[in-house]
Amino acid sequence: MRCLAWTVSIWMLVTTVVAAPRPVVAEEEVVDLELVLLADATGSIDDAEIRFQREGYAAAITDPDVLGAITGGLHGKIALTYVEWGDASSQQVVVPWTVISGAQDAAKIAQVLRATPRLAFGSNAIGSALAKGMELLETNAYKGLRRVIDLSADSANNWNGPPISTVREVITAKGITINGLAILCRDLECGGRPVSYNLEEAFQREIVGGPGAFVITAGDMKSFAAAVKRKLILEIAGVAVQQFAKDRRKQGR
Repeated sequence: MRCLAWTVSIWMLVTTVVAAPRPVVAEEEVVDLELVLLADATGSIDDAEIRFQREGYAAAITDPDVLGAITGGLHGKIALTYVEWGDASSQQVVVPWTVISGAQDAAKIAQVLRATPRLAFGSNAIGSALAKGMELLETNAYKGLRRVIDLSADSANNWNGPPISTVREVITAKGITINGLAILCRDLECGGRPVSYNLEEAFQREIVGGPGAFVITAGDMKSFAAAVKRKLILEIAGVAVQQFAKDRRKQGR
């Protein structure tokens, strides 16, 4: 019954967000990108790995190359929120919506990531996590030239909550892009791939979508920070979106 209640609750969220127009804010702040970072905090990720992931994101967000991508945009700033997700009842905002326009803003986010205890738990509910990302984009006080949901996970399983395909369809219909970070190792010692199937292909097939969507892989936890940095630069600079537009033009579309 509890699982059913979670599912109904998430379905109500999806339905409500879909039906309602994006609220108009009196002084909506214009940014180059609205970015929701959905970080895996499910049962396969222990507390040490949570801290490792947080540190990877903190290092990437404060990296000079990432800051250069941010300040090099049309408006020179982005809005970002960081969420950890577990089961259908557990999507917790770690860093609330924050505008980054320079090193000081990024340092504040890094401080929050390092200081906040783990907040999310439970088995995989990717559909619920994506629905939370959509809700955060639809209800914030920013107007981004692009809107992106970025989901990291070490599997493509969806054990509870709404189907990924249904939520993805709703999100991409709104022009929102879903990108993915496929984590290929469960632990810091990297004892092998977390799943028997091709995780990158599963991300491409079942999770990512929208204009310029892509998947980045972290081969092991040691390469995690570098993968996050690369992913953020692609998202912030819109490189993948530009390539998508070029491909469409070549195809005559």
